[in-house]
Formats: sequence, structure tokens, C-alpha cells
Amino acid sequence: MSVPLGVLDLVPVSSGSTPADALAHSMVLARRAEAAGYHRYWFAEHHLNAGVIGSSPAVTIALGGAATSTIRIGSGAVLTGHRTALSIAEEFGLLEAAYPGRIDLGLGRSGNRAKPSSTTVPKGPLPQEHRTPEGLFVPAPVPLGGLLASPRFQVANRLQFLPGAETAEYADTIALIQDALSGSLKVDDLALPEAAVVSATPAQLWILGSSRGESSALAGERGLRFGANYHVAPSGVIDAVRHYRDSFRPSDDLDAPHVIVSADVVVAPTDEEAHYLAAGYDHWVHSIRSGDGAIPYPHPEEALANPLGEAESALVDDRVRTRFVGSPETVVAGLQLLQGSTGADELLITSVTHDAEHRVRSHELLAAAWQQA
Repeated sequence: MSVPLGVLDLVPVSSGSTPADALAHSMVLARRAEAAGYHRYWFAEHHLNAGVIGSSPAVTIALGGAATSTIRIGSGAVLTGHRTALSIAEEFGLLEAAYPGRIDLGLGRSGNRAKPSSTTVPKGPLPQEHRTPEGLFVPAPVPLGGLLASPRFQVANRLQFLPGAETAEYADTIALIQDALSGSLKVDDLALPEAAVVSATPAQLWILGSSRGESSALAGERGLRFGANYHVAPSGVIDAVRHYRDSFRPSDDLDAPHVIVSADVVVAPTDEEAHYLAAGYDHWVHSIRSGDGAIPYPHPEEALANPLGEAESALVDDRVRTRFVGSPETVVAGLQLLQGSTGADELLITSVTHDAEHRVRSHELLAAAWQQA
């Protein structure tokens, strides 16, 4: 039997459309994904991007919950360094009270301090591109110093943190969130009331990571579910999943490792049409990696009329070569390869096209083909 599929939605804005259009289109996709049989619907968090407006997962989850009735809804991921553990727990406690049994809280380490003694990242030369024994393409990592040093990135950091504030260590943040959601929050020997954080039942907790490191270790050590990021950081997915499984210790919530792996997908009735609809992806990713922020997603004709140069293409080559684009049969075969190579228990599908109805159709065609595979 095929593993379940979920959706990761960035709430993308297409060229010529508005943020209001993008939000309305995401709500339509959430309803149609639920009808098509997807298991989860997660919203991402990005800031100061003209082309993706999912800046507040708690808000988009609340809207998505109102637009649907059964599908699990959650975050992929809340960036914990921009908030306190209590604020995250309170927001998702309220969401769980509103949509009991449906809320996923996916957490990302962005902005949090790492442990000073952390030795989870191996030293040595960067790995080269290769294929797994199953045949999955794993590219070499791409240096992203230009993105991290960009003026926009520096300004974003200034705006997202309070002046003079010091972020907590990630492990401490995770522990506090778990305690708050489970009703066992205790600070300086003061046990807070069980109802201090509103919740019907605790949200399902996930830790998301792009490579082998503190996130994969923490998810394993605390017996939590882990999300590995093939669609943004494909070079690290195999090591991240392996590290999580090697670190796993059973918990009250989970007795065995559980992994979801993300994939960038565009599906159309034919390979030719899918590749046409996917045009513009390289321009869109380049705008992100160059440090300018995601542009509104280009129309295929816009992109085809203005191809990237050699150096620009090199910056996004790993992302372009690890997408799954084509007919339902083509994409299902690719996703089966991803699942077999990672041992994923679930797959998380993200898809962006210029036309919102093509994005919905892509998800529906994939769901129907996946269920028959």
C-alpha cells in the first residue's frame, strides 16, 4: 500500500495576481486536497517575500481549518527563534481546541541558538553529487553565502528579533513547548495550572530539518516525528533521515521512528505540458537564493522568453534537477524512488504553478495516480 501524501503550501503569489488572490487559491486547494484524499495540509513560514505570503502559520492554519473538515492541518514549519516557546504553545493550543485531533505543530530551528558543544555536524570535505543504491539523485550542497550575506537577509533578521533579546537554545524551546502542550509546564519549581495553555488534546509535534544536525538529533532523542527537506535541501536528506533514526529513542507518543519527506512536484496529463507549466521555477528559486526574496511566480511564457544565464542556473541546478515533473505515471515513479531511498513513512508534496487551477489539477492527478500505484 502507498504511503500517505500531504501538502505543503507556501501561499504563493503569481505574477499579475494579488495576495488576496493567493490566499483564496490556497483555501480552494485545501478543500480540493481534502477531497482528493491527502492526509495532511501544512503551511510554511516565510517573511518579506513578495512571491510567498505564508508569514504566520497559526493564521493560515486557522483559515485552512475553517475551509476544511477532516484533513490534518499544521505548520511546516513554525520558525521558533522568532517567538517564545509559550507563544507557540498557546497559539497551537487554541488551534487544537478549535480543530481537535487535527493539528500538527511542525517546528524549525531558524533563529534559535545551537548548543555550544554540538558535534552533530560531521567535519570534512563537502559530499559530491551521487545516486543512492535505489537510483535517487542526491546533488552536492550549494554554497548559500550570498543569500546569508544579502542586505535583505540582514534586514529581515533585524526586524524579526526584539532589540537586545537573546534567543533560547533550541532544545530548551522544544522541551518547554512539549511541557506546555501536555499540561506539565513547570518554571523555577512553580507548576503552572494544567489549563494554563488552552488545548483539547496536544497538537502532534514534529521537528523539521534540512540536514544532519541538531534538529535530526533532537527529534530522535525526544521520540518525535521528523520531517526531512528534499525539496529545498536535497543534498542532506539521506544523512538527515539516517541520523534521526540512529538517534531515535521511543517516547510515550511514538515507539518507532516516523519520517515525512518533502518533494517539489508538478503533474499534468503529459510530460510535455508538465514541463511547460513548471517553467519559471528556476527564476523563482534564483530570486530566493540570490537574497532578493521570492518574486511573484512567473508565467511560463515570461520565463521561457528570459532564460537564466549560466552562473544563475548553477545556483539553482540542484533544486531544478530534484523536482518531479511530468505525467502522473512519471511523477509516481519518481516519488516511489524517493520513498524507497529514504524509507519515508509519508511524503509531503509542494507544487507551484502560475495558474492556480493547474496547481489544483496537479495535486488531484497525483492523488488519483498514487492511490492506484
